[in-house]
Amino acid sequence: MSGRYDHLDESDVRVRASRKGSRPRTKERPAHEDAVLGVVTTVDRGRYTTRVDDRSVIAMRARELGRARIVVGDRVGMVGDTSGRADTLARIVRVEERRTVLRRSADDSDTVERVIVANADQLVIVTALADPEPRARMVDRCLVAAYDAGLDPLLVLTKADLASPAEFLQHYTALDVPAVVTASVVDGERLTVDADDLERVREALQGRTSVLVGHSGVGKSTLVNALVPHAARATGVVNAVTGRGRHTSTSAIALELAEGGWVVDTPGVRSFGLGHVDPATFVQHFEDLAAGTAGCPRGCSHDEPECALDAWVEQGHAGPAGPARLESLRRLLRSRTGEEHG
Repeated sequence: MSGRYDHLDESDVRVRASRKGSRPRTKERPAHEDAVLGVVTTVDRGRYTTRVDDRSVIAMRARELGRARIVVGDRVGMVGDTSGRADTLARIVRVEERRTVLRRSADDSDTVERVIVANADQLVIVTALADPEPRARMVDRCLVAAYDAGLDPLLVLTKADLASPAEFLQHYTALDVPAVVTASVVDGERLTVDADDLERVREALQGRTSVLVGHSGVGKSTLVNALVPHAARATGVVNAVTGRGRHTSTSAIALELAEGGWVVDTPGVRSFGLGHVDPATFVQHFEDLAAGTAGCPRGCSHDEPECALDAWVEQGHAGPAGPARLESLRRLLRSRTGEEHG
């Protein structure tokens, strides 16, 4: 049986291209070798303010980055309009490898870490000596976070005009944690930091990227405003009933210091989850004690009767300060668990 299409062959038939999958797929992503490098200074609802040389550039995340989180301090590569002009938007296409990562977990039972700041090199733990009362346990937890992140810790004790720092500082003598003590003064109608004390803080921050953490109400924002006058960070007062401060900083922001360096102001915290910190790795930050853990039983918490560190210290391997150092280490390890009680 013949038909009207008998004279046609395959070359005469038009094949409609499939709309789905017609373009060859590739796993290769553009290298973006021309990307402009910048540092993220603040994050706000999916928009990233970055510093590129002497200008600020607003950017958004490129879809190709997936769900990778970008935080303050990240060094990023951007394409698109990086002029920094009003109403322009660049696109972040790459996040450079981080040198350091300051992180916390939601609570001590949660091992999922939340990155707070990237590429900092100093953690400044701000605590008041009075109004509100200092909380050594909170400071201990911040020290654990600093050592875990590879950051140098610095204590800044505020409101020395209300109480002496001597007793509180005794807790940290064995740890050799540097400290700067500051007093509050009234300048006209505003509360600020004593000029000589402020200069000592500036010297400790110069040329470094420092993250400031602390409870609400300890004077952190007051300190930031004194260091960076144009910052205009909101300040609050301490509740007379609860002894707690009101949260005034709502997001992290990196601010450049006139004399060189950066400070990253973070929102006031009530607790610092450390569920992601492994005691076995944390003890390595105490070089005079770490070698003594070789004789510890498997899974040793380093705060139990079978711990080999007791004999190590008794034999003098950790030096004259060994007993105090061991007690400080164990105090920090104990701060990882339980409720926050100050």
